[in-house]
Amino acid sequence: ELLLSSPQMQRWPVVLFLAWVCLLFFAGIGLFMSGFLLTRIELASSSSCSDPLVPPPWERQSLPPGSCWAPQRFSKAVLIIIDALHFEFARFDPAKVSPLPYENKLGVLYQLATSQPRHARLYRFRADPPTATMQRIKGLTTGSLPTFIDVGSNFASYAIQEDNLLAQLVQNGRRVVFMGDDTWEGLFPKKFFRSYFFPSFNVKDLHTVDDGILQHLYPTVDSGEWDVLIAHFLGVDHCGHKHGPDHPEMAKKLTQMNEMLRSLVDHLGNDTLLLVAGDHGMTETGDHGGDSEKEVNAALFVYSRTPLFGSGPPEEPETIPQVNLVPTVALLLGVPIPYSNIGEVMAELFSGDGDTVSAALQQLSVYHINAKQVDRFLQSYSLVAQDLPAEQLQHLQELFSSAVEEHTQLLAQVQGTMLVPPELESRLGGLIGRFQRYLREARAVCTQSWARFHPLRMVGGCILIASSCLLCYMASELAASSHSFYRSCLLYPLLWGLVGAALLGLAHVFTQEGLDLLLVSSWAAAASQLGFFWHWWGQHPKRTRLAGSQPPLASGGPRQRLRAWLGLAFPMGILFFRCGAMFSDSFVVAEARVTPFLLASLVMLLVGKLHWDGRLTVPEGPKQQLLGFSSYRREIWYLLCLVAMLLVCVRLSSFFHQCREEIPQCRPSVFLSPLASLRSTRAKNLFYLLCVALLAGLVYAVQSWLRHYGNLNSSDPLVLFVRWGFPLVVLCIACYWAVASSADDSLGKLQELVQVAVIVFPWAVYGLASVGLLLLLCNPMTVFAKDTRESAGSIVTPYLGVPSSEVDFLHVIPQIYKRMQESQKNRLERGSCRATVAAYGLGSVYSAALVIALTLLGFLLMLLHSERLSFAFLLLFMEAFVLLHIHTPVAGLLMPPFSVPWYAVISWILAASQFFYSTGHQPIFPAIHWNAAFVGFHLDHSTNFLPAVLVGANTFASHILFAVGCPLLLLWPFVCEMSSSQKKKPKKESREELQEVEEHMMEMRLRESPEKFSTALLRLGLKYLFVLGAQLLACVCAAMILRRHLMVWKVFAPKFLFESLGFVVSSICLLLGISLVMRVDCAVSTWFSQLRLR
Repeated sequence: ELLLSSPQMQRWPVVLFLAWVCLLFFAGIGLFMSGFLLTRIELASSSSCSDPLVPPPWERQSLPPGSCWAPQRFSKAVLIIIDALHFEFARFDPAKVSPLPYENKLGVLYQLATSQPRHARLYRFRADPPTATMQRIKGLTTGSLPTFIDVGSNFASYAIQEDNLLAQLVQNGRRVVFMGDDTWEGLFPKKFFRSYFFPSFNVKDLHTVDDGILQHLYPTVDSGEWDVLIAHFLGVDHCGHKHGPDHPEMAKKLTQMNEMLRSLVDHLGNDTLLLVAGDHGMTETGDHGGDSEKEVNAALFVYSRTPLFGSGPPEEPETIPQVNLVPTVALLLGVPIPYSNIGEVMAELFSGDGDTVSAALQQLSVYHINAKQVDRFLQSYSLVAQDLPAEQLQHLQELFSSAVEEHTQLLAQVQGTMLVPPELESRLGGLIGRFQRYLREARAVCTQSWARFHPLRMVGGCILIASSCLLCYMASELAASSHSFYRSCLLYPLLWGLVGAALLGLAHVFTQEGLDLLLVSSWAAAASQLGFFWHWWGQHPKRTRLAGSQPPLASGGPRQRLRAWLGLAFPMGILFFRCGAMFSDSFVVAEARVTPFLLASLVMLLVGKLHWDGRLTVPEGPKQQLLGFSSYRREIWYLLCLVAMLLVCVRLSSFFHQCREEIPQCRPSVFLSPLASLRSTRAKNLFYLLCVALLAGLVYAVQSWLRHYGNLNSSDPLVLFVRWGFPLVVLCIACYWAVASSADDSLGKLQELVQVAVIVFPWAVYGLASVGLLLLLCNPMTVFAKDTRESAGSIVTPYLGVPSSEVDFLHVIPQIYKRMQESQKNRLERGSCRATVAAYGLGSVYSAALVIALTLLGFLLMLLHSERLSFAFLLLFMEAFVLLHIHTPVAGLLMPPFSVPWYAVISWILAASQFFYSTGHQPIFPAIHWNAAFVGFHLDHSTNFLPAVLVGANTFASHILFAVGCPLLLLWPFVCEMSSSQKKKPKKESREELQEVEEHMMEMRLRESPEKFSTALLRLGLKYLFVLGAQLLACVCAAMILRRHLMVWKVFAPKFLFESLGFVVSSICLLLGISLVMRVDCAVSTWFSQLRLR
């Protein structure tokens, strides 16, 4: 109790309390995710040849050896997957005189389809979203629909456990050879007779995978030691990611694929089926992952040396879902259809060479098998899950039963030759249509009802997040009034949480059920929150008695209370509007424009409120009766200039936007593409020089600011690093940009040097930034103390000898600083050269450490973005600087020291959200900058952790910078005291010395009241988490309430995921920023103690 009540800097309790609140939010996010983003239930059953799914027994007797369910038409098959093969890439239009780079390049497909119309055909191959590669591979092999949550494991592929085409091939003794994308290795471990895997994640590498396949493809085909050969090419997809489809490199890759297919056809035998497929399409920018028309519109080409089709191709290529490939290939190769397939067989491939009736009978046979397989799956699935509507299942069962009954009757009549051909053809066509209707409706039911939600977990997650927001708000108010805050509001709730987790764990032990760690952590979070609210309610009378010493909203007259409420209503109204907009898909889509508008509106409303309150005018007195401009404070013009600068920054930031496919008229900013994509050498050189100049300007601005406040005078390692390390970092980044922008133009040995330089320079930046951050952590002091020892005066006058207690020591520290200031003032006034101590940079020591950290982080984050986005980062730093300078005079007018108003926190977070969009991002998966994972890496990563960190840092760059810099909202008004004091000229000479000392103390005023300093940091962190949590709560509620909305998986679910990840990143970086301030405070205490001992 003595330790908690003593006036000392509470370092660990502040960090621990904020970390506990973050964990409460994390528990709510995890609980909600477990109920909202559930994967569908995967059945463990698998098909086998002995399953009674074939038509009547008399047909089974005609099956040749080695065939299951249907006669085997081909003994071998080659599946060529050209990743991101859009349908327009495969279509050939001879009438086009000047085709685009991606058009009319696969001429071999057109030649085969026109010269052999019964042997080859091109289809529109429609992919099911999400259009990420791993989900498409799952769909192409299982015949099922991967769910939304599988996107998160796209680069951490888990082995497919449910029945699939490869498992059936291996189970029935077929030799499967694979070459290409190593994603298949994680999905199908130990399934291949022979395999050649190549790293797939480096989207900048256009040739490694394709060249590796071509090295093994033709020898493998000629050897004959295979039954199914799968080759997955990645060059087209990577070219789209790197350059976009409309680029000469795309023409080169498609021409390479055309020559590969032309040579492959010559190596095929008569018993081999060739399938050329794209797993998905690509947008105009070369991205994929969503459900836009360009992303789901892929191509499929089928070819065989033996006739496949009974008639010629239609005028317009037919559109078929990708899942239809699975039952088709399975029955063509004579293996069972995978158990969970919901695809429809491509019956035209089973027509054969007979007449129309025999072709229709063969098609009807495979439809019957397909329908029985789907019906069996639906029945099995409905037994273990209730997400398929019962009435729709009943309707499907009636369709299936009537079709099967009619099929049995028709076969009996055909066997008895009771029907004439015209009547038979009509009935066969009608029955085929009924089977088609059943299969398509079954697929539609599964598609609509696949998301299986857990309502209780979703509601529980919402309640946890909402109560965490309430806790943040209440704790931020309670921290200033409670003398035993940390004991009652941290220690006791933690004990409650531990007890709750222990009781739940014991209950699981006695019931012998599996322990769900997520549920245990959620119950522990709920128990700890209950403990907090219980102790808060128990202290309610105390808070009421303490209210007299506080300036609450309820004090003062009606006008003062109205002004106080309006002061809170303005920023909270903006926050409420932003949260309410999360429930509208239109606002979410247009959020890149809404957020800057809200930020500008908040600042303008703030200035208007200050004018309405009369805080911008000079109080009228006997000598101040002038009207007009002279009645305003001089600071108003400075404030209006800052507001104008803010509006300019907001406007300029809109030039760095990424587009969503919901806005078709939108065109992505040209600044998002790398310099290597520019064809004009002059433009490339000009932009390169501008980008390097911006980096140099940033270093100059930071060094000038530090030099202005005296933080560059010492010879400590950190100061030396700021002087010389910052320019070296800029040099390394400039060299990397130079070699990266010209990597495709270099030849021969120069190409090898460039490949080395592209790796070396980023690692040099990583190393230098790490050294700088390590120096900052070890010794964050940027203070220079000059002790001439020529004065006989003591530095500390109030005490003699060593302090007898910690309280005395904490009282000594501000006295040392005041004595130093007095000594410096006396030297200047009297012209004396016998100064005792001169300290430089002590008044801005906290802010200097944060500025250095933010600059280093800015360098790292700019390295992970394309070169021209350095313009956006310059605007980010300028806007943050302007916001801090707007906050400084306004805070002096509205709030007492040691308090950050709500409007400052909300505007800071709005700026972070604004620059999320202004650095080329959108809360959709196709907009993720995957290139960031390979800045400094040439080959594939051994683990997924490092690429996840790099891509996450790229995506949430603005969240990182603004969260780490959040303590500046508290520190900046103290830093700016020196400049403000220079403008003031007090009239009373007796008060001049006191005012000079007080104002020049700057950040050392924080050390006069260590308890207030720690409380202010805690309240600032809680306010920041409250605003972030309110936005998160709005996204969570929108996703839960609108979970059956048409746009849930396209708009609301991605927005929730990005908001959740942004909250996690922001909260962690907030803790790091506050911890850095604590580290500086500890170093300042050590510095003062060493100074006094000298």
